[in-house]
Amino acid sequence: MKLNCVVVDDSSIQRMIIAKLVNNHPNLHLIGDFSNAIEARSCMSIHNVDLIFLDIEMPVISGFDFLDGLKTKPQIVFITSKAEYALKAFDYDATDYLQKPIAIDRFNASVKRAIDLYQLKQDTRDEEGDHVFIKSNLKKLKIFTSKIKWIEAFGDYVRVVTDEDSHLVLSTMKSFENELSKTKFVRVHKSYIINIDKVERFNSKFAEIGPMKIPLSRNKKEDLIKALSVA
Repeated sequence: MKLNCVVVDDSSIQRMIIAKLVNNHPNLHLIGDFSNAIEARSCMSIHNVDLIFLDIEMPVISGFDFLDGLKTKPQIVFITSKAEYALKAFDYDATDYLQKPIAIDRFNASVKRAIDLYQLKQDTRDEEGDHVFIKSNLKKLKIFTSKIKWIEAFGDYVRVVTDEDSHLVLSTMKSFENELSKTKFVRVHKSYIINIDKVERFNSKFAEIGPMKIPLSRNKKEDLIKALSVA
């Protein structure tokens, strides 16, 4: 198992040190290292990231401001030269807080903690069934993914349609897609993600889930065919 990581630090020397530690660790995969939050955010809109090694004091956008702008937050290991941020860091559910200069054994301990938390989350999913937590109408709801029929883009929101109901959630399609199983859910259109277990029939233009005909993008039809063939 490897956790996908990014490193965000405005110091090129510190960034190089942390990136080297990540590359040398057998359970980490470096997606990229960035000098500012804007570049990191752009990367995370494309790639699934499990863990961020994040500096706090950065120009323009601080580490805390960066996290405030994320709709979906991976695990965070804060890295800073100052101890006074520690209390605030754990308000952000930080996995760990490392002070510069970073000792290898302390870095490895942080990684172990991140892996243990990741594994615990996976084990919980196995025991309870895959689910996601969503905020809808000011309430936090637990939705079992087996009950989701499709997800639809709806302006700044996504509409999550289940067997019983539908919910509007403030999220991007990409962020919500990252919360779902890649083997059970397929992005078939820029505005639709579908649960392949709910598909009753499909042709070159539509996938049918009950009376709903969901459009298929030309370049996404093959993804649906592949997913259905291994389901």
